[in-house]
Amino acid sequence: MQDTFWQLVRFGIAGGLATVCYAAVYSPLAALEITSEQVANICGYLVAMSSGYVLHSKWSFRGHGASATSSMPKFFAVSLVSYAVNTFWVWLLTDDAMFAGAWWWPLIPIVLVTPLVTFALNRLWVFA
Repeated sequence: MQDTFWQLVRFGIAGGLATVCYAAVYSPLAALEITSEQVANICGYLVAMSSGYVLHSKWSFRGHGASATSSMPKFFAVSLVSYAVNTFWVWLLTDDAMFAGAWWWPLIPIVLVTPLVTFALNRLWVFA
């Protein structure tokens, strides 16, 4: 139980850093209307996925089970789930046919909900 707690702490820190990378790419692209929120989401996802894999495989889940090499395809699959969840938030909260909210609205569930989903999937499947 204590191991899971510290793993969650490491995941939160590493995931927080990956989320900051996501927001650093998504926010200016969406806020300055350089591109659509969905394209900004894709760009943010690519940066966060790359940094997240390195951080999680080398630190968050180190010694948990699977090696970094064998976990890469599963990590990519989970990152696609994360991308799909974040795409849903962007669509739901910013699309004109839905809530038509501000560009920053999706950042709230992206920071508070998506990481819980990815932690569970990474712990139970990717790095198990």
